[in-house]
Amino acid sequence: MKRLRSHSLSLGFGALFLGALIGQAFAGLADFNNQQVAEGLATVSLGHYVTSADFAVDVTENWQSEYLQFFLYVVLTVWWVQRGSPESKQLDERGRESDEKQKVGKYAQSDSPQWVKAGGWRTRIYSSSLGLLMVTVFLACWLVQSVAGWSTYNEQQLEQLQDPLSWLSYLGSADFWSRSLQNWQSEFLAVGSMAVFSIYLRQRGSPESKPVGTSHESTGIAG
Repeated sequence: MKRLRSHSLSLGFGALFLGALIGQAFAGLADFNNQQVAEGLATVSLGHYVTSADFAVDVTENWQSEYLQFFLYVVLTVWWVQRGSPESKQLDERGRESDEKQKVGKYAQSDSPQWVKAGGWRTRIYSSSLGLLMVTVFLACWLVQSVAGWSTYNEQQLEQLQDPLSWLSYLGSADFWSRSLQNWQSEFLAVGSMAVFSIYLRQRGSPESKPVGTSHESTGIAG
């Protein structure tokens, strides 16, 4: 039980993710088959649907926007600050900070990660590894979304007796950018709202909130 409690955040959100993904698969299948029946076409099985371009584009267009949000948040908060928000660093700590504060180079500790103590290119890569991972996952998901969306779009084109597009042409299409931007704008709104609302509102015990009695002007202080 102690080990479960120690990993409850990752395990809990992992379970929520799987539950939501399974729910999306069944709900998406029902919606897809309703459209098939309305158009006089045959329905498909769950296995066929979850391996289809329709399901892939719906999933990946959400994943890519989430990881874009994480990437921008991780990188931009190095320099961007917000007075009074626990989501921000202290106002005078903009930038990558000193080696001493970041515990790199001669300031590395005995329990620091090996790549921190190694120095050179490995320390430089590790120093940006979180942002690099986030942008890599974002680009991978965006690529899969583009291919799956292209396949789905061309299926609709053929059903309407219209010419299909090449993949490069689809990347410049309204369909592709509509799918991307409708998710991006919601992520940017959510992050900006969280940074501002957390100046004035509190959630007792949450590391995403300041302590309940902390001044609205206090910046970079978590509960």
